[in-house]
Amino acid sequence: MIVYKIPTGLLSENVYFVVKDNKDTLIFDPGAQPEDLLAFIQEHDLNPVAIALTHAHYDHIGALDEVRNVYPVPVYMHHIEKDFLSNPVLNLSSRHEPLSVREADVLFKEMGEVSIEGFDCRIEHVPGHSPGSTVYLFEKDGFAIVGDTLFKGGCGRTDLPSSSSHAELMEGINKHLMTLPDNTVILSGHGDQTTIQQERATNPYLNGVTR
Repeated sequence: MIVYKIPTGLLSENVYFVVKDNKDTLIFDPGAQPEDLLAFIQEHDLNPVAIALTHAHYDHIGALDEVRNVYPVPVYMHHIEKDFLSNPVLNLSSRHEPLSVREADVLFKEMGEVSIEGFDCRIEHVPGHSPGSTVYLFEKDGFAIVGDTLFKGGCGRTDLPSSSSHAELMEGINKHLMTLPDNTVILSGHGDQTTIQQERATNPYLNGVTR
């Protein structure tokens, strides 16, 4: 599989396209700039089969409806945040431009191995930044899409209205991400990609230097 990244919006939120050899495509977190996302799909002759959300903050869902208006594919997400999609207070858009999008089609309640329209991966719940933050682990292919849980040299904020605690976030990162092979590529919701090995060696949050 090939993974493409397009940063979108004022917060440079990363939209990911996970593409099989036959062009079937799983889209992660269509956050903004729908015209650019749709143009990319067309230019690369992609065949979207599903959209998956790591969490439902506004910068990760802003282009969701525009994309699925053109490509009516199912949307997958953690059940805890199902109401975030239509509630500007919960998705944090009320302080900017209020955003409401249509409900998701598939709500994850159980974690573990899943198949999303033919894309096999393992999902794990890592709350802290948001209550339903979910990481998608493509272990056979050596990468993980982790939303705003872990960044290159950082981790997700836990001071937002729906956040829980830094301790809970770190517990989930250590349990579900730092146990991955060192060469696993980490694809975050913002910023550059990294690896488990690099974060274990240099991330100050993981080394207890800061919080």
